[in-house]
Amino acid sequence: MSKQFVKIFDTTLRDGEQVPGCKLNTEQKLTIAKKLENLGVDIIEAGFPVSSPGDFNSVVSISKQTKNATVCALSRAVENDIKVASEALSYAKYPRIHTGIGTSDSHIKYKFNSNRDKIIETGYRAVKFAKSFVEDVEFYAEDAGRTDNEFLAKVCEKMIEAGATVLNIPDTTGYCLPEEYGNKIKYLYENVKNIDKAILSCHCHNDLGLATANSIAGITNGARQIECTINGVGERAGNTSLEEVVMIMRQHSKLNLDTNINSKLLSETSKLVSESMGMVVQANKAIVGANAFAHSSGIHQDGVIKKRDTYEIINPIDVGVDESSIILTARSGRSALAYRYKLLGIDVSKNELDLLYPKFLNFADNNKTVSDKDISEILKTI
Repeated sequence: MSKQFVKIFDTTLRDGEQVPGCKLNTEQKLTIAKKLENLGVDIIEAGFPVSSPGDFNSVVSISKQTKNATVCALSRAVENDIKVASEALSYAKYPRIHTGIGTSDSHIKYKFNSNRDKIIETGYRAVKFAKSFVEDVEFYAEDAGRTDNEFLAKVCEKMIEAGATVLNIPDTTGYCLPEEYGNKIKYLYENVKNIDKAILSCHCHNDLGLATANSIAGITNGARQIECTINGVGERAGNTSLEEVVMIMRQHSKLNLDTNINSKLLSETSKLVSESMGMVVQANKAIVGANAFAHSSGIHQDGVIKKRDTYEIINPIDVGVDESSIILTARSGRSALAYRYKLLGIDVSKNELDLLYPKFLNFADNNKTVSDKDISEILKTI
C-alpha cells in the first residue's frame, strides 16, 4: 500500500516570528526561506503583508526567490488585507492567500460583537475576494478548537463553495485533547459534503504541550496538511514542531503517512532558526535538542555502545547529527569510560580500568561532566 503524503506548511516566518524579541529582518527571512525550500517544505507562510512595510517587502522578496514551494501570505477577512497580500505575492510562482475569521462563540461574541450568520457571510466574501486574485486560497477558522463541530462544518462547507482549497482548523489556544481534536477533524471529513474539494489542515498551539499530539491526531483522521514551525517557535508556548511531526510519520510506518522533508537537514535548519531569532533550543528538545542523542547514564551508555537502537529509536544521521554522544558523568559506568578512552586511541586493560574508574568517579562527583582532557589527566595518575 503506497504511502499518502502530508503537506508541510511552515509558518516560522509568520507565526514563529511573532514571539517577542524574535523579529527577523528581510535578509534573515530570505536565508531561512531558502533553507526551508531546500528542506522540502511544501508551503512557506512568508508573512502578514498588511501588518508593516517590512513584512510586505519580505513577502515580495521571498516570492521572487522561491522556485518550488508555495508562498503564502496571511490576511484577515478584510478586503484591503487581501488586496495587499495579493500585491505582495505578485512575483510568487505558486501564490496562496490565507484569510479567515474567528468562529468560536467566544470570538463571535467578544471579538467581533457579531453572530454566526454574519461570520459566515464575512468569511464567504473574503474567500470570494481572495479567489479573484489567486487560485489557491486557504481559509482559517480561528479558535476552531473551541468551535461547535456542527457550526464549524457549516462554515467549512460555505468556504469551499466560495472557492477555498484548504481549510485550516486551528486549535488557537492549545486547549484540545488529542482525541477531541482528532474527532473534530473526523467529523468535518465525514460531514462536510464538499470536503473532497479541499484539504483539511492542522494548526495547533502548544499551551498544554499537546500541539504535536493534536496534529498527529488530525492527520490520522483525514487532515493532509500540518502547519508548524522549526523548533516549535510561536506565540505563547509555541506551535507544532516541524521536526517532531515529520519524524513521527517517518518512524511510525503503520501510519502510512510521510512528507517531502529531507530530514538530514533538520539539525542545521534548527540551528539557523535558533541563531537568527536568538532563541536557544532547550537541551532536551525532541529531535534537535543538544541532548536528543546524548547519554550519561551508565545503563543507557552500555546499551548504546553494544547496540545503538537499544536506547535510540532514531538514527542521529537521519536528522543531520553525526553520531550519538556518550557524556561522562558520575552516573557513567566502566564501559563508557573505556569507550571514551578507545575514541582517543587508548586501549586500557581490565586492571587499568579497575584503577582508573574510582579516580574517575571521584573527579566526576565534583564536576558536572568529564572531558577528554580530564580523562587523559586521570590516566597519568596510575
